Amino acid sequence: MGMTMIQLADRLRIEADAYTFMEELRWPDGIAVCPHCDNHGATYIKPLNGKSRATRTGTQSQRRVWRCLNCRKQFSVITGTMMHGTKIPLRVWCLCIFELVSSKNGVAAREIERKYGVCCRTAWHMMHRIREAMKDDQLQTMRGVVIADETWIGGLPKWKKGHKYGQGGQGVTDKTPVLTLIDKERGESRSVVVPDVTGATLRKVISQQVDMANSVLHTDEGQQYRQMGKEFIAHETVNHKAEEWVRYTRDAFVSTNAAEGFFAQLKRSIDGTHHRVSKEHLPRYLAEFDYRYNTRKITDTERMAKLMTQTAGKRLSYKRASAPKGRKV
Repeated sequence: MGMTMIQLADRLRIEADAYTFMEELRWPDGIAVCPHCDNHGATYIKPLNGKSRATRTGTQSQRRVWRCLNCRKQFSVITGTMMHGTKIPLRVWCLCIFELVSSKNGVAAREIERKYGVCCRTAWHMMHRIREAMKDDQLQTMRGVVIADETWIGGLPKWKKGHKYGQGGQGVTDKTPVLTLIDKERGESRSVVVPDVTGATLRKVISQQVDMANSVLHTDEGQQYRQMGKEFIAHETVNHKAEEWVRYTRDAFVSTNAAEGFFAQLKRSIDGTHHRVSKEHLPRYLAEFDYRYNTRKITDTERMAKLMTQTAGKRLSYKRASAPKGRKV
């Protein structure tokens, strides 16, 4: 059984407790790994009492410090992670991470601001740093039965005369197209923001994620999938215009309901929790929902522990996060 928010808060009484807790998550075998040289093995050096120490400026710090046995450099459990150099208490980080991985509908920056007493910019930056860490850089190529479907994220469309592109092929819209691929056997989703939903664009994305020659493609009857479907073992479709949602074959059933369900949760959460997101930051929100979808069968504590194993090198400065200036979608 996973840990609850009350149990987590009860455990994190002081900052030293938060550092110890993070060390257990990031180094589950009890051996510290140096972020500078990746050496397995380090010596704990301070604070000697395990709780607090005086810094050179005379202030008290509860940051637990290790020294690598190989390169002799000092580090802590948050060195090189999205929390590197943070001035926010690590206890706040732990609670915010737990909230984000356990909240099915996501958490708004304004809610973090209100709950934990940080300013809005700090809360916004924290959430995006956690979302950045949720991106899995070591995904395996999808193989087997793969469901592909696209949707549009954004508010009310602004129709423009003279264009033929848009949702359902009707005009043009300011909404942002998103392609989602779901590995039916592993129950894994991957969502990508795409510039358009033409066959050439979708094929480029799908070919990067899927072993097309050894997979079966399930889609709706969109024209953009017909040509690339010939590169798969088989291309099965369902006709949504005829209200066909599931079609049974000799070996299995064909449906895009898994992708439709993912989109339903994504859109409800954006509308209800965030209200609107910018096109530039949408990939991070997609990474967040992909992460929770792919880890839906494990507990909240296990989901948090898994996230801590992929935080190395996931640093996102406020300048880089806030630099893009674009229209809202």
